[in-house]
Amino acid sequence: MAYVAVKGGEQAIRNAEALLAARRRGDPDVPELSLEQIKQQLQLAVNRVMAEGSLYDPDLAALAIKQSWGDLVEAAFLLRAYRTTLPRLYYSQPLDTGKMVVQRRISAIFKDTPGGQKLGPTFDYVHRLLDFKLAAEDNQFVAPSQATEAAIAPTPRALDTLAREDLITMPAPPQATEDGAVPAHGAVPAKNETPPPYDLTRQPLDTPLARDARLQNLARADEGFLLSMAYSTQRGYGTNHPFAGDVRMGAVEVVICPEELGFAVAIADITVTEVQMVNQFKGNQETPPQFTQGYGLTFGYNERKAMAMALMDRALQAKALGETVSNPAQDEEFVLNNTDNVEAQGFVQHLKLPHYIDFQAELNLVRQLRQTAPSSPPAPPTAASPPLTSPAVAASPAAVPATLGPAEATGACES
Repeated sequence: MAYVAVKGGEQAIRNAEALLAARRRGDPDVPELSLEQIKQQLQLAVNRVMAEGSLYDPDLAALAIKQSWGDLVEAAFLLRAYRTTLPRLYYSQPLDTGKMVVQRRISAIFKDTPGGQKLGPTFDYVHRLLDFKLAAEDNQFVAPSQATEAAIAPTPRALDTLAREDLITMPAPPQATEDGAVPAHGAVPAKNETPPPYDLTRQPLDTPLARDARLQNLARADEGFLLSMAYSTQRGYGTNHPFAGDVRMGAVEVVICPEELGFAVAIADITVTEVQMVNQFKGNQETPPQFTQGYGLTFGYNERKAMAMALMDRALQAKALGETVSNPAQDEEFVLNNTDNVEAQGFVQHLKLPHYIDFQAELNLVRQLRQTAPSSPPAPPTAASPPLTSPAVAASPAAVPATLGPAEATGACES
């Protein structure tokens, strides 16, 4: 929808685009920011855009950040839009995060956790003070060396210790019913076959959803919204106390199994962040007291979002665990229908489009209601609260024209 009431609308729009490009470029005397600089020096921004854009491609994410003038929500929108133009050739096998080449791994539930603690690159132990040395150019920093064997050795999960004692619930794979039907969602598989995973990009978001569908939604959710909802569960609106069981970041293989080949092929190594949260569960008539878990996984190094995702995954299990659903973070329909920042920013910003007819209808309705409403004399002004307008300059409803003419509607734009 265009701003049809603006004179010379097409030229004005072209000028707005040109002005945007010039402002985005900034001072021509300053060297232009390259995509490689964005990829290397703004990696956390690139990782967030890839996660919320649902596309793992650091080059395209860097381009989207540059094109969006640094607006990460707009960058995720650009990446998501480009994603819709790509052909879908294969479905990958589930990522085997147990074989992750770990760059960072911590656990807050065991001091001497199996596999050890590996701090990796993190802000957790630095002071939140501006480092003015970074304002200088040509900064050089040397990364500490590490043993290659330790880097590639598989790291056991901290939660496996609890699982061996049957002290924590482990997620069960989706099971097909006897007639092959899948409850709640998904394509119908053959009898006794495991149902295919839910595909959020091709299937409608109809609640209630199975856990795999909820996790897909949370994985590409807006980090700010997810963080706020997760924070609410810790502020008393989630009725559970979480522990960071296993937090890890590293590289995993992406594997496909083409039907024409008949065997698995590794096509890429990608960086992901995986979090397993541990929560207490009092049990019920069927389940003894034990711990439950929430799970989070995101593209790239995005620990804060992965932790928030794990907290929300656990909160949304409340109904299945027989807990009282009394908080917004436990309401599946509320949470899952408000996580997508691409949808949210589009719906909010569409209010900038012309709503002339809608507003005129509302304006006419208000005038009619004022004419039919019983008249009451205005309260006399007091010394403490002087009138906002004097009677001499106050306009009556009758003095306002019912509709605006073309000159009045566009007068503010003619200059």
